[in-house]
Amino acid sequence: MDQRLSFVTLAVADLDATRRFYLDGLGWHAELDVPDEVLMIRVADKVVLSLWAERGFEAEVGPIRRGDGLVPLTLAHNCHTSAEVDDVLQTAQAAGATAVQSGVPRDWGGYSGYFADPDGFRWEIAFNPGPIGQEVLP
Repeated sequence: MDQRLSFVTLAVADLDATRRFYLDGLGWHAELDVPDEVLMIRVADKVVLSLWAERGFEAEVGPIRRGDGLVPLTLAHNCHTSAEVDDVLQTAQAAGATAVQSGVPRDWGGYSGYFADPDGFRWEIAFNPGPIGQEVLP
C-alpha cells in the first residue's frame, strides 16, 4: 500500500449547515455536491474532504458511536482497480488490521471494502471510477 491519504470522510449531522460553513463561510469550493448525501471539497492536490450526511455514512460504514460504535470518520485510500482494492485489504489484514468488510460493488458505481487499524479507525480501500476518484490517484 502506498503511503498516502486520498479522502478524509466525516459524518455530519446537518449537511446544509456544513455546506454553509465550508462553502459560504470559508469560501471553499465543492468538487461534488449531492444534496442530502455528500459534499466533496479538494483540500490538497490529491486529497479530498468528503462530508457525508450521517444517514448515508451509517448505511455504508456502520453505526456512529453514540456510546458504543465507532468514531464517525473514515480514512480512504483510492486504488486504480477493484483487484488492487482486494490486494490492499489482504495486505492490511496480514499487517494486523481487523477485516471489517470485504470489497463489494457500491451503489455509487465503485468498489470498496474496509479494515480497522489497531486503534479501530476505519480505512476505506476503494476503486472509484468517477472523475474525482481518478483525480486523487498518483
